[in-house]
Amino acid sequence: MLFLLAFIIVFHITSAALLFISTIDNAWWVGDSFSTDVWRMCAVNNTCMAITDQFREYQSIQAVQATMILSTIFCCVAFLVFILQLFRLKQGERFVLTSIIQLLSCLCVMIAASIYTDRHEELHKSNEYSVEVSKGRYGYSFVLAWIAFAFTLISGVMYLVLRKRK
Repeated sequence: MLFLLAFIIVFHITSAALLFISTIDNAWWVGDSFSTDVWRMCAVNNTCMAITDQFREYQSIQAVQATMILSTIFCCVAFLVFILQLFRLKQGERFVLTSIIQLLSCLCVMIAASIYTDRHEELHKSNEYSVEVSKGRYGYSFVLAWIAFAFTLISGVMYLVLRKRK
């Protein structure tokens, strides 16, 4: 039982770490001379510019920003609720509240990655970019967001099935 508990805790912390990295790191869309994420665009010469309301499809970027932040917050709250429920639940009860919060995190990261997937062509056609960013490819932060989706989904289902034992 202790091994299972350690695995669940490590799995949840890994999910949170993936969410933090994919939200913060500047590699959602990369090319040979630039990298961009949902916050800023950086060229090879280390000049970075923030993505502001002057950019086309700024509302889509804001939606991705908001849902990724919400996903990260929900994942951290779910971990805290799990720790509290670990000490408060009676024997045989399920971790339903933790599961619901973790599945909300899963939903938010899915929404963010889906919006970015759908709108990426329009997002990178703005004339405000200092370099040509339309000829890029998805970066590792984008991939990590989809992996975090899978991890949060799996852990949300795990919490739903998990019962508290002695």
